[in-house]
Amino acid sequence: MKQGEKGTCAYIIEEGQVEIVIEKPGGKIQPVGTRGPGTIIGEMAIVDEGLRTATVKAIKDCKVLEITHDDFAQRLKTSDPVIQMISQIILMRYRDTLTRAEILGQSVSYPPPEALERNFAAQTDVVESVKIANDLKAAIENKTLMLHYQPIIDLAKGAVTGFEALMRWKHPERGFISPAVFIPIAEKSGLIVDASKWALEEACGALKRIELSVRSKTALSMSVNFSSHDFAESDFVEGIMKTIGKAGVDPKQINLEITERLLIHQPDNAKDTLAACRKEGITVAIDDFGTGYSSLSYLYYFPIDTMKIDQSFVRAMFREDRSLELVKSIIGLGQNMGLTCVAEGVENAEEARLLCDLGCEQAQGYHFAKPMAEQDVIKALQGWKTPQYLSA
Repeated sequence: MKQGEKGTCAYIIEEGQVEIVIEKPGGKIQPVGTRGPGTIIGEMAIVDEGLRTATVKAIKDCKVLEITHDDFAQRLKTSDPVIQMISQIILMRYRDTLTRAEILGQSVSYPPPEALERNFAAQTDVVESVKIANDLKAAIENKTLMLHYQPIIDLAKGAVTGFEALMRWKHPERGFISPAVFIPIAEKSGLIVDASKWALEEACGALKRIELSVRSKTALSMSVNFSSHDFAESDFVEGIMKTIGKAGVDPKQINLEITERLLIHQPDNAKDTLAACRKEGITVAIDDFGTGYSSLSYLYYFPIDTMKIDQSFVRAMFREDRSLELVKSIIGLGQNMGLTCVAEGVENAEEARLLCDLGCEQAQGYHFAKPMAEQDVIKALQGWKTPQYLSA
């Protein structure tokens, strides 16, 4: 690597040793130091498109690993927005220090750090993310989040068998913030762990109150969503059982909803944790089934009780033969493996009737009921009528 050339990659030295030198104005050569195995050289080339600030010469035969600018940019792009901004600013300030310091000499053309930092913040929306994360933390601490409950229906009988607890947030200034916005931020910031603990506690209490209010003759269930961050907690199962016991709910009434992403990221830990939950009587559902890459292997490897058919397949059943066949296959697979199938996103009587005819046991969606606050759930159950698809 030569000073003044345009670089496109950095290198990790596996073997050998290099010397780093800088040519100053007037031709004077200034040694900077040496680097050996396990160190990185040429790192500024993957930070920006500036020219090489030094010359690197091998003083021993070297073996290196290449890191390209595009690879680094992609990894940075998929990281947490706060990590993106801080990483870029630290590296940018490093180049700025080198450029302006005596070692290189003042550069008139190099942009001021403040301008670059504002640009990084604008590109990553990091300021907005931090604001939302801070406000979400306060909402969790003050218990101003809400849960809405969407009924899950026994398709053969048209009766409510339970609910899925869905997190909602009404910001005091911004109004309702979509879960699609604040849930990813909660996961990246780690706030999802406290949010999930609160959600389970609130959902268990609501389940008990709903059963008492409607004088349910059969036990209702409650599905609560958990993330990989939750599963990483060493006392996850102990905490769940403590919360369930405090609410006076039978563990068999609680259903853990997880995604395929959780299983991908923590396969061994997830298997042990799920097995421990099932041992306590808790059931396990895999959400959005069919949208991942290894769904069949999950059913074999992990202790799963329920498959939730993704709403994208349900909504396309009447438009695409392939979607219909896929839904049929999932239901058939569930029946053969002794698993319960729940269809998500059912929006009309035709979809409900077809799913019932195909042997799907349960469903949820706007055709039956939208997610509702606890008091609205109680009113809906007290006046529950046979769904249209069964009376037609």
